[in-house]
Amino acid sequence: MNIEAQPAVKGKKIRSILISQPEPANGRSPYYDVEEKFDVRVDFQQFIHVEGLTAKDFRKQKIDINEFTAVVFTSRHAIDHFFRICEKMKVDISSDLKYFCARETVALYLQKYVQYRKRKIFFPESGRTKDLLGIIKKYKSKETFIVPSSEQSKNDIPNWLKENKVKYKKAIMYQTVCNDVNEVVANGYDMIIFFSPSGVKALRESVPDFEQNNTAIAAFGKTTSKAVEDMGFRLDLKAPTTKAPSMVSALKSFLKKEE
Repeated sequence: MNIEAQPAVKGKKIRSILISQPEPANGRSPYYDVEEKFDVRVDFQQFIHVEGLTAKDFRKQKIDINEFTAVVFTSRHAIDHFFRICEKMKVDISSDLKYFCARETVALYLQKYVQYRKRKIFFPESGRTKDLLGIIKKYKSKETFIVPSSEQSKNDIPNWLKENKVKYKKAIMYQTVCNDVNEVVANGYDMIIFFSPSGVKALRESVPDFEQNNTAIAAFGKTTSKAVEDMGFRLDLKAPTTKAPSMVSALKSFLKKEE
């Protein structure tokens, strides 16, 4: 099913929404605006969490970080756990190490660990993977890349590196773990919003007898949408779209059609 922004169940009005993300620490979220404007209750619940591999487990991969001249970061988690592993293993990170980041927000996060302006940092202004790969391609003959990842990470970048004969190694440094969400889901929300395939998996694993019935399910991103349908659920709201580039804008359109 490929519905972008229309009511899932005729006659069923959305009154409560569960966001499968942690509640904002600063108390600010565009979802609170949705809550006020459409008179719905919005709750947050983290469906997954990230756990880092121990240095002992990382060593089993027999990867020498000092052998690499460049690193590819696809997320903030990848950055956190790369530097954590380096610290645990007492790896002296070279000032000549090049950083290739999936998008600007990931690149800027490097400031937490390095002197940003004194490092060679690259990212695509578009934030698109294909443009990141285009940047990497310019350096493929000169650099050896390490790609910090989780066990559940997509393999699009490693696969591209392999196909283009780039010298690289995928290094598993953390893993995504499903939380037990049985108790919160039992509250019977009218809509659940997912942002990753792992979140969908968490629902299936912790609430194996969950029956969707009149519960609307929303998904952000192609892989998340596919995971919803692969798990046998009905996909009622899909984002991003041309008219709704964010989940918030898609949700507003969805709720507006109910008024």
